[in-house]
Formats: sequence, C-alpha cells, structure tokens
Amino acid sequence: MRSRTVYAAAHVVADPLADTQPDGPAALDWDATLAFRHHLWSHGLGVAEAMDTAQRGMGLDWTGAAELIRRSGAEARAAGGLLACGAGTDQLPPQGATLADIRAAYEEQLTLVEDAGARPVLMASRQLAAAATGPDDYLELYGGLLRQTTRPVILHWLGPMFDPALHGYWGSADPDAATNTLLDLIAAHPGKVDGVKVSLLDAGREVRLRRRLPGAVRCYTGDDFHYPELIAGDDHGFSHALLGVFDPLAPLAADAVRRLDDAQGPEGTAAFRAALDPTVALARHLFQAPTRYYKTGVVLLAWLAGHQSHFTMVGGLQSARSLPHLRRAHELADALGLFPDPELAAARMRGLLAVHGVKDPAGETVRPV
Repeated sequence: MRSRTVYAAAHVVADPLADTQPDGPAALDWDATLAFRHHLWSHGLGVAEAMDTAQRGMGLDWTGAAELIRRSGAEARAAGGLLACGAGTDQLPPQGATLADIRAAYEEQLTLVEDAGARPVLMASRQLAAAATGPDDYLELYGGLLRQTTRPVILHWLGPMFDPALHGYWGSADPDAATNTLLDLIAAHPGKVDGVKVSLLDAGREVRLRRRLPGAVRCYTGDDFHYPELIAGDDHGFSHALLGVFDPLAPLAADAVRRLDDAQGPEGTAAFRAALDPTVALARHLFQAPTRYYKTGVVLLAWLAGHQSHFTMVGGLQSARSLPHLRRAHELADALGLFPDPELAAARMRGLLAVHGVKDPAGETVRPV
C-alpha cells in the first residue's frame, strides 16, 4: 500500500475444546489465530493486534493479550508484516486504580509491545477515564509515556459507542474540548506521535480533527460507517485506516486501496470508491448498536469464509447477536463475493440455523432473508 497506511484490527480464534468459563482466562487456538494474521499480511494490510477487535476487555485478558503480542511480533518479523499492538491498562482492576497505578500499567504494556518490535497503540483506558479529574491528568500521564517511548506511537480515541466506560475521555464530555486536549498533547511532544486513531463514528468531526493535525501526524480512521469517503479524502487531505471492519473485508479493502495507488487523481478515487462503497451496508450491519458487539459478526464471517473451523468466541460472545442479525450478515457478505467457497459458507450457515431449530418448511436449503 503506497498511498495509505492501512491496518486491519484482527480478531482472535478461541479454542473450542478448552474447558473455560465466560469470565475466566481466554483459551486461544494459536495456529488459527496466527494463520489469520498471515492472511491479512498476504493481502498487503498491516495487522493491528490485541485491540478492541481481539476482544480486549471483552473476553481477552492482559495475560492472553501479552502472549498474543509476543507471538504476533515473532510472526511479523518472519513474514515482514506491518504490526501495531495495543498497550493499555487492563491488568488493573476496573475500579480503584490511582494515576500512578495507571501509568505503571501503561509502562509495562508499552515495554512488551516495543520488545515485540511493534508500533505501540496507546489504547484508551477505562481506569484512566474513571480516575482522571480533568484534562490536565490526561496531559501529564500521556506526556510522561510519550517522553519515554522509543518510537512514535498511535494515540487511540475510542468513543463510548464502542465502550461506554470511556465516556468523557480526554477530560471532557464535550468533544470539542476533548479534541483541543488531544491536539495540545500532540503539539507538546513533536516527533512522538505517529498518528491518531479516531473511532467516533462521526465523519465530520474526524475531518475537522484531521485538518488540525500537524503535517507529520497521520489520522487513522476507525470509523466503520464512513471509511470509504474518509480514506478517499478531499482537497485538504485524507485518512489512513485502522479498522475492525477490514478484518472480514481484507481482500476487498486491499483491492480498493491498490486501485487508489495505481491511478492518479479523480480516476483513482472513483475506482477506489467503486470497489469499497458497496461494502458499507455490511459494515453498518455488523457495527449496528450496541456497537461493541460487532466482534460476533466479524468472527461469524471468518468461520463462514473458512478461516477457522468453528463459531466459538472467547467469553461466549458468539451469543451476543441475534440469529436474524447473523443471517443478514451472511447474506450481505455473500452478495459482495466475500467467501472463497460460497457453498461452504452456505452449508455452515445452514448448520448454524439447524442448531437453533430453523429449517426450510420444504426441507430444502435455508436461504438468508
């Protein structure tokens, strides 16, 4: 990818035979999990590891995330793949952490990510959202982290639609004030921020932030509703991408960005939009409210596409979406030509429906509606 830096935030594959509990440690199928990273790299995409799509804080604990980062780092070095990894504070209890505890937790995770050879993504912290009393706490804590990182980081602004515990991040419930705090942080630490991942599902706000960023700082869209227009850009600039929806859309997303690379000006933009715009209906379906459960549809599509042998998720999250929602996801993905083997996908969808007691009245193939 020449014109844009593009990461797909990758899901994890659970071990379906592990004797686990919904609130216990995650058990992963490491072979399938890492094979999926190679699938993303094979299409020329970067991998954003151990982030929201990997169920951080929703089934994947820090112990599991740390092992995932170590293993993905080794695989990225072997494959020559682009890798960014989330560093957060999820080794701490949900409540009661002090600012000193939070900084130490971030430092521990940053060290592991940098040791793995990955670009750090400073993930939004539930503990910091609970402990901070205002913008100054964010500026001081993040400033201390940026001063000690060995390579520029990606800052992550994850909106409350993805995680309600992050309401009021950057010290204010007013997004304009929060934007100013974020920009003050970046301005105070030149050369320390590679980019900002914006996951607010508000295209206008992302564009306004993008235009105010220093020239060397990238805007990575995390907007799974408006990504074609944001990546395509306008006369004033464009967004790069770090998107959970590019996990299932990897082949189509990579093809679209190559069209943007291969043609200049309006022709390239038109070809890019022609390839990517049709995927938005599926993205909006997967990320419909409550948005944080989009991972269920992502893993369903990975199973239907043959990237894993089962539809089981850590924390039992395969039950987080309704059967009609899953049927519609299959229909939309099939219409896009997303499945390498459509018959396999259809057979697996029929099997899932059968488990729930759903069959065609005539005993024939059940078709999604």
